[in-house]
Amino acid sequence: MYAALRLQRRLRRREAEVVVISPDPYMTYQPFLPEAAAGSVAPAHVIVPLRRVLPRCQVVVGEARRIDHARRTAYVSTPATRSEGGGDAELRYDEIVLAPGSVSRTLPIPGLAESGIGFKTVEEAVGLRNHVLAQLDIASSTRDVEVRDAALTFVFVGGGFAGVEALGELEDMARYATRYYHNVLPDDMRWVLVEATDRILPEVGEELGRYAVRELRGRNIDVRLETRLARCEKRIAVLSDGARFPTRTVVWTAGVKPHPLVAATDLPRDPHGRLRVTAALRLDGTEHAWAAGDAAAVPDLTAQKPGTECAPNAQHAVRQGRLLADNIIATLRGGEPQEYRHALIGSVASLGLHKGVAHLYGRQVKGYPAWLMHRVYHLSRLPTANRKSRVLADWTLAALFKREIAALGSLENPRAEFELAAGIGRQPDV
Repeated sequence: MYAALRLQRRLRRREAEVVVISPDPYMTYQPFLPEAAAGSVAPAHVIVPLRRVLPRCQVVVGEARRIDHARRTAYVSTPATRSEGGGDAELRYDEIVLAPGSVSRTLPIPGLAESGIGFKTVEEAVGLRNHVLAQLDIASSTRDVEVRDAALTFVFVGGGFAGVEALGELEDMARYATRYYHNVLPDDMRWVLVEATDRILPEVGEELGRYAVRELRGRNIDVRLETRLARCEKRIAVLSDGARFPTRTVVWTAGVKPHPLVAATDLPRDPHGRLRVTAALRLDGTEHAWAAGDAAAVPDLTAQKPGTECAPNAQHAVRQGRLLADNIIATLRGGEPQEYRHALIGSVASLGLHKGVAHLYGRQVKGYPAWLMHRVYHLSRLPTANRKSRVLADWTLAALFKREIAALGSLENPRAEFELAAGIGRQPDV
């Protein structure tokens, strides 16, 4: 989206046609997903509609299945091709930009595919919020001790930004929600964070990582370092240290991998499956092909150690997208592309409402100031004044009024009520 924004602003009219292919008609600002899950921000406000912000581009809602760069052809599955039962649409191009991002990196853990919950999309964030609140309803309405224990145990696997921030925000939300349940107390819930390495939030540094562990454990959250999920079958999570937790909630945030589209191209890839690009964001040894973001192995020219690649995060991806657009325009006009060079300014992370850690410009900040910096930083990076205003309004209303604690699980199957009325549905499972 950022590359397309730059192209539509700097290209002269009729100089080129920009076509954007995306499975969804919007871009998701992922750093706000934890707040969307906790209800602090409306889910519709963390997405940016592509057709609104890219009026001079042709937006095609569809999924690129394969790229044949030798023929400069992209094979795209669209809602129309699927409904018509035909083959994929063939789109020819002169220059191609590949920025498909990443998907969750799952492991062959028994039961994970069947019961795990991801946390990379706004739909998953909303679904997880509804799921957590539904577990409180189950615990409040059952007399079965085993069912209650499983409903009130929440296991998060992965101690990076996604896992820690999601757990911190949702634990805050659930703790608040229990005041409206006559038979569920905050101490009845069990929150478990499982991390395979010896620390969490490695991006903020070792000292702040240790502080984050102390902060979470101080809230009675069970943080287990150097531990892995062994299996999660029959609503029981078993860890590598032998611990067993009856649970109905296993949230998987243990890393990412390049989007499957990358493997369906004839473009050069590195041993990790990412697209191999030069510092100018051009595919290595390939003309008319460019890449940026999580799916691209971009050399980090600011690193002291040779061979270091840019971290797969939004701070790099946004800047890479803009430079990539500038480089395409430069080559179209007979100029030379510039190399990408950006030193990380630091990282910020939320640990829940009014709690956070930040490591910016070499300075370490904890607690409320860090949480405030987290909000200010990401608000400044959120695209468009429209979305900035809406998120700011959400925060203002959340500060003035009580949290919303209603679960809207029916959103995931909106026809269920009508099907039941028509005699073709069934009562939902619990």
